[in-house]
Amino acid sequence: MANWSDPRPGLAPVGAATDARGVAYDAGLRAYMLSVYNYMASAVLLTGIVAMGVFYSGAYQALVSRGGLSPLGWVVTFAPLAIVFAMSFGQNRMATGTLQALFWAYATLLGASFSTLFLAYANSSIAGAFFATAAGFAGLSLWGYTTERNLSAFGSFLIVGLVGLVVAMLVNAFLHSGPVALVISVIGVLIFAGLTAYDTQRTKSIYSYVAGTENEGRAKIMSALNLYLDFINMFLFILRLFGSSRN
Repeated sequence: MANWSDPRPGLAPVGAATDARGVAYDAGLRAYMLSVYNYMASAVLLTGIVAMGVFYSGAYQALVSRGGLSPLGWVVTFAPLAIVFAMSFGQNRMATGTLQALFWAYATLLGASFSTLFLAYANSSIAGAFFATAAGFAGLSLWGYTTERNLSAFGSFLIVGLVGLVVAMLVNAFLHSGPVALVISVIGVLIFAGLTAYDTQRTKSIYSYVAGTENEGRAKIMSALNLYLDFINMFLFILRLFGSSRN
């Protein structure tokens, strides 16, 4: 049996035809993709609401200290990473409801962590980066959904590039090089732009494996998580590139 969580994008979907069964498949695919996008967009909205709520209520002060992050701040920063690992490695064993709860918890914690962005960047910069990301994401995701090109090899290349990007960011955390940080941000935008198209095509391909099965609900959440991460990371790199300091 094929692994529903790791299909090969670009393959002809099962049941895709011009007959009545093909029409039903297409309708099911559209409903599936709409559900994935609803999850993803709701998570982005939740993250934004929590970030603004924590900042403007003053609760962000519990996350920072004079030297940087407070102990609670470190917990809030790294807890989402633990959730992502738990979801990624436990997706085949967890119930759909458990994955949903972890998904919303992730978006909430990330929102609390993002409240500190308002300390570093002007509100206009944050808003500008968000709308630029939204426009870019929409165009790239549409292309990933409609293109006939198989993006599997492209996606593998991007994932390797992502590993290199993380290593470069860790190294630059010690070097504190402005030019290197600029290059990292440009590459980061390009990598997550490409991953947006790849993950969209991958989400589309997954449907043919999970349609009408018990895995469909889990697949929706994990696909939404991937697209959410693409959006969030692209937003952060765009903000680092073009954002102006609050001060």
